[in-house]
Amino acid sequence: MPADPSGARRKGTLKGAGPRRRRAGAGGGRQGVPLLLLLPALVALAFLLVPLLALLVRAPWQSMPEQLTSPAVWQALRLSLVCATAATAVSLVLGVPLAWLLARTEFPGRGLVRALVTLPLVLPPVVGGVALLMALGRNGVVGQWLDAWFGVSLPFTTAGVVVAETFVAMPFLVISVEGTLRAADRRYEEAAATLGASRFTAFRRVTLPLIMPGVAAGSVLAWARALGEFGATITFAGNFPDRTQTMPLAVYLALQSDPEAAIALSVVLLAVSIAVLAGLRDRWTTTP
Repeated sequence: MPADPSGARRKGTLKGAGPRRRRAGAGGGRQGVPLLLLLPALVALAFLLVPLLALLVRAPWQSMPEQLTSPAVWQALRLSLVCATAATAVSLVLGVPLAWLLARTEFPGRGLVRALVTLPLVLPPVVGGVALLMALGRNGVVGQWLDAWFGVSLPFTTAGVVVAETFVAMPFLVISVEGTLRAADRRYEEAAATLGASRFTAFRRVTLPLIMPGVAAGSVLAWARALGEFGATITFAGNFPDRTQTMPLAVYLALQSDPEAAIALSVVLLAVSIAVLAGLRDRWTTTP
């Protein structure tokens, strides 16, 4: 039976119409942005960027090396790096098991526990410092026993800085690791269990390598949050040079007597924040 060329042309036309329609639909999202949405978006962008640009414009670039090489700045920078790293280490030791508990086990009140874990994220830092004083101060609920039994007093010490920074930074790590654990494939753990591995062995040998990217991202976020902590630190640990005065506290003190030094220190913290965002760009800035 002879082929119908007109039918073939119609089929070809129909076959080719689909991709053209899809391409046309794909380009439909590139239409002009409504003015009522564009203007508020630009205002919001300017609101977030202009203060940072103003900081860079007003920075004393010529005297910056002199400002940053002063002994007080190096003391504050060294203390900030040491305390932020120690707070991140404590957050790892305590926060990863807590994240595993929230992600892998069922127990009554798990939702309440998760809400309490994330509470320091929305709690004013000064309130967190007051709460730490009430708990771990010399006359606090727990601190009085630490002082009586072991002679340990945490407020207004370098260890108190680590405690305050851990309190505000650990939730960032817990949330990041818990999300990674929920997304991880549990079949690998079940396979390890069928081969005789205990739950801890399966966690150490199977789960932990799987979630290492989430642990690394949470650690960086916790470290950056600890480095920039101010309210809880000054309330619980005070502002004593070479003992509890971290970079944010040095910025606050310098702003009252030497604004150029405060701006220089602020630029350093801004550079650290940008470096953290650059390190986490695949996790936070990549569009789906």
